Amino acid sequence: MSETLALTLDLLARASITPADAGCQDLMAGRLERSGFRIEKLRFGHVDNLWAVHGTDTPLLCFAGHTDVVPTGPLEDWQSDPFKPEIRDGLLYGRGASDMKSGLAAMVTATEAFLAERSGHRGSIAFLITSDEEGPSVDGTRRVVDALMARGEHIDWCIVGEPSSERATGDTLKIGRRGSLSGRLTVHGVQGHIAYPQLAENPVHTLAPALAELAGRAWDAGNEHFQPTSFQVSNLNAGTGAPNVIPGELKARFNLRYAPVQTPAALKRTVEEILTRHKVRHTLEWFLSGEPFYTRPGKLVAEVSAAVKQVSGQAPALSTGGGTSDGRFIALMGAEVLELGVPNPTIHKVNECVRVADIDTLHTLYLQVLRNLLG
Repeated sequence: MSETLALTLDLLARASITPADAGCQDLMAGRLERSGFRIEKLRFGHVDNLWAVHGTDTPLLCFAGHTDVVPTGPLEDWQSDPFKPEIRDGLLYGRGASDMKSGLAAMVTATEAFLAERSGHRGSIAFLITSDEEGPSVDGTRRVVDALMARGEHIDWCIVGEPSSERATGDTLKIGRRGSLSGRLTVHGVQGHIAYPQLAENPVHTLAPALAELAGRAWDAGNEHFQPTSFQVSNLNAGTGAPNVIPGELKARFNLRYAPVQTPAALKRTVEEILTRHKVRHTLEWFLSGEPFYTRPGKLVAEVSAAVKQVSGQAPALSTGGGTSDGRFIALMGAEVLELGVPNPTIHKVNECVRVADIDTLHTLYLQVLRNLLG
């Protein structure tokens, strides 16, 4: 069993459902400290964060990631206990197997191997690890970045270990992400008997034409680097449960994943205009969870792409697709940021898993990246 697989198993056995860390960061910090890292634990609210640095020179290469995982979902649907990792037919099963405890393990073991090779490497290596990526993302990487910037610290290059790949580890690098703007909508109606609709106001009926327009709207065409903006409803609730009562209120949650051709202010104006034009009586709260970011191909993208080709023989695709990541906060420091991790088909699903071979490949990729950038 490889060192990377063994560490992955140890991390998976810790039930770190967001925002819990369950000792994962202590496990990582102990190994990093033995390798000569300066360890700093930053706790904000209920969130554990780790900042660890090896070296004092520039440039600084940071590995970033999260120890928290999403809830398991129905336990009866899992083929094995999600926090008792099992290997079956070359696949490692467990919550966080791909998102992203295998990535954390590969970062640590690749760094250990690199330091054993080149203790006098140039530049510095850092780890920025949080337990608040799968949750509100308020007291995690965002707060650590604020603290680092306040004391004048800077990250030059950042590799986020999110599961970025599609079919094989390293086939895709994420070099940006769309922004994420969410709305909590309440539509106000008048409750009444279903047989006397003239005495009531059904918020479901009121919202339906506006919702159809919002869902069917072509918001933009994106640009050469980003997919078009998309609108999706995630929750929709109305009614008392009785079959003969017109509801007096409807609540909905929706999200806009937007390309940089849009701004949050313009998106808000458009949504409000559509609701108002359709005479929807409503209140609406907005939540901006992240602005879009994009890393133009430079030293980081070139050397990581070269590392992938050196290991796999194939050049990776460059993508900005998928959801948000904590890279959006680190990019605010002026850092070049990309994501490189294992394949993502099972993330957040029941029976989440990763190929054991992909875990070891990721270790090899990270080690080659360290050699290319700091060797």
